[in-house]
Amino acid sequence: MGLFDFVKEIGNKLFNRDEDAAEKIKKHIEANNPGITGLEVNFNKGKVSLSGQAGSGEAMEKAVLMAGNVQGVTGVDANALQSPPVVEKVDYYIIKKGDTLSAIAKQFYGKANDYPKIFEANREVIKDANLIYPGQKIRIPLG
Repeated sequence: MGLFDFVKEIGNKLFNRDEDAAEKIKKHIEANNPGITGLEVNFNKGKVSLSGQAGSGEAMEKAVLMAGNVQGVTGVDANALQSPPVVEKVDYYIIKKGDTLSAIAKQFYGKANDYPKIFEANREVIKDANLIYPGQKIRIPLG
């Protein structure tokens, strides 16, 4: 899957010190486990490296987004996170100021009422469909 870039100042505030980052991010992913076993997380100067076994390509993508949408993270490397190939076609979208899931659904699907597709695809990252924030990176299922 490679390296994904994220905005350092945006996202969930999980840690105050870099020394605590890997442990806190690992706990965050495991608490909302998208299907990862043997998860290991390393953190170095804003970069997160994930390793372990993902049950699906979707699980791998979700783990990357969960790690990346954390304040203090500038990138996520998932090269050591083994997974089956991604079957579902997805696009990635960075939320802008004023966006709503309905507006994003209209942009991608042509119908604002299709926003639950986006919400369900990002349940581990978006806890409330009305609480999204600029800079947050999400998955957009295209299939």
